[in-house]
Order: sequence, then C-alpha cells, then structure tokens
Amino acid sequence: MGRIAIMTDDPGWHGARLRSVFAARDFDSTYVSLTECRIRIEPDRLPVIIPGFDTALPDGVFVRGVPGGSLDEVVFYLDVLHALKLLGVPVYNDGRAIERTVDKGMTSFLLQQAGVATPATWVVCDRVQALAIARCELEAGNELVSKPLFGSQGEGLQRLQTLGDVGQLQSSQGVYYLQRFVHCGDESHDWRVFVIDGQAIAAMRRCGSSWLNNVAQGARCEWAHLSDPLSRLAEQAVRALRMNYGGVDLIRDADGDYRVIEVNSIPAWKGLQSVCEIDVAERLAADFLSRCGGDCRERAAAAL
Repeated sequence: MGRIAIMTDDPGWHGARLRSVFAARDFDSTYVSLTECRIRIEPDRLPVIIPGFDTALPDGVFVRGVPGGSLDEVVFYLDVLHALKLLGVPVYNDGRAIERTVDKGMTSFLLQQAGVATPATWVVCDRVQALAIARCELEAGNELVSKPLFGSQGEGLQRLQTLGDVGQLQSSQGVYYLQRFVHCGDESHDWRVFVIDGQAIAAMRRCGSSWLNNVAQGARCEWAHLSDPLSRLAEQAVRALRMNYGGVDLIRDADGDYRVIEVNSIPAWKGLQSVCEIDVAERLAADFLSRCGGDCRERAAAAL
C-alpha cells in the first residue's frame, strides 16, 4: 500500500474527501501539520522528519494548508516542502508554486509579465505614495480595493470609493497592495475556475451578498459553463505561475472583458463541488498519483 502525507492543520471536508479517494486507489494517507515536521542534518538519517513516516519518506505530499506565523516560521514550513521535493518526493502544489501565489504582489507581477489580463495594481511600503496613488485613481473616476499581501477568503479587504475613504486606508504589515476595482454590473459576482494539469475542468459563478464574492463571505455558488475566455485565461494563469493545479478567480468588466484577480495554489472546492457533477477530489487524486513515480502509478492503475 502506498503512503501519502496530507499537509494540513484542519483536515475537515477536504481532507476527508482526499483520504477517501486515496484509499480507493490503495493508498493510505496521514494528516500532518508542517509545524510538526523537522529538518535533521545527521549522517545516514532521514533529513526531513515527518510524523508517521519514521522509517521512510512518503510516496507523495499533498499540501492542503501552510500555517501562518512569523516570517521565520513560514520560511521554515516552505523549506520543508522545498527539501522534500529536492529529495525526490512529489509535492502537490510545491513550495515554489505556493510562494508565487500566496504573495499577491508576485502573483500580479507574474500574470502581467505572462500577458494574462489582470487589473492595474500597485504595491508600495510608503504611506504617502499609497495615498497619492489612491487619490489619483479616485480623481480619475476609478475605485480601488486594498488587500493584505498575504490573505485569503476575502478577509481584510477594503474598498475605496470616494476621496473621503482615502484617510481610512490601512496597510498590511506595512505594505499597501492596491488593485483597481472592476465593476461587474448591478449584482456583484465573479467566477472561480478549477484547473488541473493545465486543463480547466469546472467553473462556478459566485454571487456575493455584498461587493465581496468569496464563498467564505456568504457568496452563493452557481454552476457556470466553461466558455473559451474563462477556460483559456484560467489555464494561462496557472501556466504562468507553474502550478500543478489551481483555483483561478476571474471577473468581467462592463465591456465584457475578463480579468484574473487572484490565483489560489491551495484552493478549496467544496462550493464548486456542490454545483458541478465532476468529482474534483477524484481528478486531483488521479493527477497527483500520476506524478508519484512508477510504483505509485502501478498501484493506482491496479486499484482502478
């Protein structure tokens, strides 16, 4: 039986689904927190210590969560993922992909460099500069969204609609990430497209109860047809960020043009699963195990 480590501090529904689909393919899986992992540099010893894998490293590591913490702690958690990959253990998504996407500033930069349509964005540390950018945009008739550089699920977002809002602008740990607000019509909505192995497999339309469209903020999920612009842009975004899989958030402006606003390397899919017929966990497991070496591929094929 193959052995998989699922990196998470909160397995929940997603962890249970992954364990179920791995078990159906004859793979045992263990929940592991990155906070419990260690790096050990001693002769003839495993250099990475993972609870539950005392005598051998796992056949693969599926990352479902990277804990927050100090800069030193987060760097260490990512070091563990980097080390595992260097030791030949498939890591899904790997540490580099997580670094490129957890940092919204780098995500925006890489999307722009790859020619993927994304809203105008500014990242600065100086408050005077941030206020000047905000005033300039608002005077030009644009609105802005201020976001934490590191954050998810719509937490910590601030919308600047008038010059009177400028004084309320808050930094996130001394950094200002400002993105031009995209008006999408009378009803606030956007799209989440799920991409696995370079292919968009499913999409949903998220309709917010406010201007925020995150499911965690109460948005309603609707099945969405994977039109060419949606699938093409989402696939381009995942390719630009060199990810095994990802959840891509897109919005359509008043002219009908789509733009990528965020890319998630550890995306949830419970909301998407509630409105689509594709078994997302099954597709993830199949792609992940196909990357876990010959023995894993043979066991997975035998189980199927």
